[in-house]
Order: sequence, then C-alpha cells, then structure tokens
Amino acid sequence: MHNIPFRADQVGSLLRSNPLKAARLGHEAGRLDDAGLKAVEDAEIIKLIKHQEEIGLQGITDGEFRRAWWHFDFIGALEGVTMVQVDHGIQFAGVATKAEAPRVTGKLGFKDHPMVEHFKFLKAHTTRTPKMTIPSPSMLHYRGGRKMINMGVYGDMAEFYADLGKAYHGAVTAFADAGCRYLQLDDVSFAYLCDPEQRKMLKERGDDSARQPQIYADMINAAVAGRPRDMVITMHLCRGNFRSTFVASGGYEPVAELLFNGINVDGYFMEWDTERAGGFEPLRFLPKGKRVVLGLVTSKTGTLEKRDDIMRRIEEAAKCAPIDQLCLSPQCGFASTEEGNTLDYDQQWAKLAMIVDIAREVWGG
Repeated sequence: MHNIPFRADQVGSLLRSNPLKAARLGHEAGRLDDAGLKAVEDAEIIKLIKHQEEIGLQGITDGEFRRAWWHFDFIGALEGVTMVQVDHGIQFAGVATKAEAPRVTGKLGFKDHPMVEHFKFLKAHTTRTPKMTIPSPSMLHYRGGRKMINMGVYGDMAEFYADLGKAYHGAVTAFADAGCRYLQLDDVSFAYLCDPEQRKMLKERGDDSARQPQIYADMINAAVAGRPRDMVITMHLCRGNFRSTFVASGGYEPVAELLFNGINVDGYFMEWDTERAGGFEPLRFLPKGKRVVLGLVTSKTGTLEKRDDIMRRIEEAAKCAPIDQLCLSPQCGFASTEEGNTLDYDQQWAKLAMIVDIAREVWGG
C-alpha cells in the first residue's frame, strides 16, 4: 500500500490571505495587471507552503490560491467549455454562490491547461509531496445536466460521457508528465446521490438517478486508466461547502460498494464531521489496499474539536475497517470558493496542527 493519502492529511483549499484578496480585487478593478497578480499569488503560495511544512503536513497544496472556485476554474479551461452567466447561483442552506456556470459549447478536450503550470510551481517550491486537486469529471454534468450541454455538439449523451472521460485522461496524463504523483478528484456527486432530495432533482430533470453513479464511475475509470504505477489518485466526497453551509444530507450506504470497489482510485477523503454524513458502517465495503481519510474535523467553524472526541470516533471507525487503512483530515477544504468559510486564519492552522498531532498519537511516526 502507498503511504498516500497520509495519516495526517488535508483536502486542499485554504483560506485566502489578505494580500491575495487585495490583489484579486485590484486585478478585477483593473488596477493590477496579470503579471502583478501572479507575482502576489506566487509570493503568498510560497509562504503558504512553508506554513504547511512547519506544522508537519506531508501532502502540500497551493491552497487553490489561484482559483475563485474549487471546480469552475479547472472545468472552464477545458476545451469545449465556456463559462456563462446564469439566472441564479448554486443554492446552499440559506446562501447562494455567484451566478455563473460552465456550458459545453464544443467538443471536449484537454490541451494547454493553465493548472499544469500551477502544479509545476507548487512542486518546485516544496520538499514534501506536492498534491494537486481538480474537480471530478462528473462535476461538468451534475450541476447543470443536459440543459448545459449544446445539443448540436452532443446529441448523444453517451458520446458526451466518453469524450469527458478522454479529456480527463488527458489531464491525468499531463499532470503525471509534470511529475504529479498525488492527484485528487473532488467529487460532490457521489455524496449528493445519497440524498433522496438530490435523487428526486435528477429524476425531475430527466436523469436516471439509479444509473448515474455507474456512469460517473466509468468516466473516472477511463480518466485514471494507464496512470504511472507510483501515481496515487484519491477522491474527495462532501455534501457541499460554501461559506460554511451545505447542500445535501444522507449516509454513504447507497453508493459505498460502487465507490470502494467499482472505482479505480487509491483512497477516499470522506466527510464525517456531522450526523448528516451517517455512520461508519459503509466502511465495511473498503477493500484491502485502499485508504479512507476520515473527515472528522470540521472546516466550517473555528471551534477546535476535543482531541478525545476525535480519538473516540477513530476507534468507532476502526470497528468497520482496519485502522491501518484509515487516516485523518478536515471534512473539506477551508475555502472551496475564494470567499472562504467563517473561521479565521489561526483557527484553520490550529485544526491542521491538531490533526498532525492526533495522527502521530494514533499511527506513530
């Protein structure tokens, strides 16, 4: 088994620093050019990397500091995708995102994607393992469905899914060629599909919610096929994260067997910080050779969890899967969008440092 995901790990996004926020506002207002923004991003990412290394993390990210969204920045730069203004944003519990979304306007492909260079910068500035996070291929379909795919380009949805899998295979290959050995696919669809309300939404818009998980699994498998043997790919599942709110509820039981045994990835970051995620029983489907990272520490509030509570929950999870196949992390990133969650910088770092300490106590090293 690979040592990735690490015993103490993180999902990916981190709260944006004040200099970065100021630079992005200046760039939007036309006061700062592209080169000026990149210079600030570079400097802030270097500081961020150092902070992660200092608290003992092994998997290092750029905090998604060059992105506004965890998913749309990547998806919007795929060939055949155009970002468009829509009537309303994504509705969370009591709050909605900015009103923009990806539309498929041409044949899908992967070429000259800016995030390959983003990864190279990260790799060049850390002595640990650089971790790249990108949205799962299902994220181009799940939110908007058929209506966001130009009928003249893809009259047949099977062709759309096949081309999307190929485009993502191009992405995995490009990151591998750039030296990436730790790649994460962020995927809310599998967790959302555990929620009866979400399944109802899919049915009402014309999708078969019973078949959709297998369709998404097939795309992911096409994307990761033939990757280098030493390249570890994980999936992150959550029920929505925007300014500390959520979308879906429901335990993993409806998707667990397919998730663990039908998708060819090496590990899973899974949300278990609230009752909305259900119990640990779905871990019984976890096969040998794969790891699950228990998202027991919430990124949604600044209150630091009690160590004993986290230790007890790790023990509970270990009744359903071998403790040797478990790890610990926050349940999600701290800033899935540039707005960030409702906690402060120091609270974020206290949570990550606690995760490192608990992991050392539980697994040693």
